Amino acid sequence: MNEKTKIALVTGAHKGIGREIARQLAEAGVPVIMGARDAQLGQTAANALAEAGLAVEAMQIDLHRQETIDAAAQAMSAKYGRLDILINNAGIVDAEDGPPTKATAAAVKRLMETNFIGTLCVTQAMLPLLLQSKAGRIVNLSTTLASLSVNGDPTSPYYDARLIGYNASKAALNMLTVQLAAELKDTSIVVNSVAPGYVRTDLKGGNGFMTAAEGARLPVQYALLGDDAVSGRFVEPQGVVAW
Repeated sequence: MNEKTKIALVTGAHKGIGREIARQLAEAGVPVIMGARDAQLGQTAANALAEAGLAVEAMQIDLHRQETIDAAAQAMSAKYGRLDILINNAGIVDAEDGPPTKATAAAVKRLMETNFIGTLCVTQAMLPLLLQSKAGRIVNLSTTLASLSVNGDPTSPYYDARLIGYNASKAALNMLTVQLAAELKDTSIVVNSVAPGYVRTDLKGGNGFMTAAEGARLPVQYALLGDDAVSGRFVEPQGVVAW
């Protein structure tokens, strides 16, 4: 590793969009640490990309286990001394989620603890390493469903997608983007929320009209923003999304 070589961490990188983000970053010449809750699944995914000649490595990061997050940060500090790109991709949906009158409180709690609190924990642990970068980039994988404006617009095609737990957890993630971008405005770190689009993944039960590779393009683009990067934005493939 030299000072010009970037290093990236992608959470939830063993499958779906996360794996494709890792692939595309590695193809762009960025060594990637592929975080996964299950160490074996993460290693299997990393081995497959490494066999294709890509610079990747697996690392266990379970958003529900702070010790795995801390251990990953310590290992990266010892090996690389910094982190240039953090892509907070790991997240879940829940079968017991739904409209406010039907979703179970347990499901909403699970969603908030993973999609928001778990991501906050990873971000906090990695910030000291990102501050060592000359151009740190944080990309939070959000969704258009996180927009309060969209949720309140009867003309929106997403208006009837009422998942109080999932939507609220990603709206909270957007709040992290807004506040972190403001707090870090005098640093080299840029923070943005990216909604990749309606992607066919296990998370969505195979539904969607984009492939994982297509869904990875916008997050990768924002991970590789140059010196003129704008911080604190919420974007989807069609453009800027109203908060």
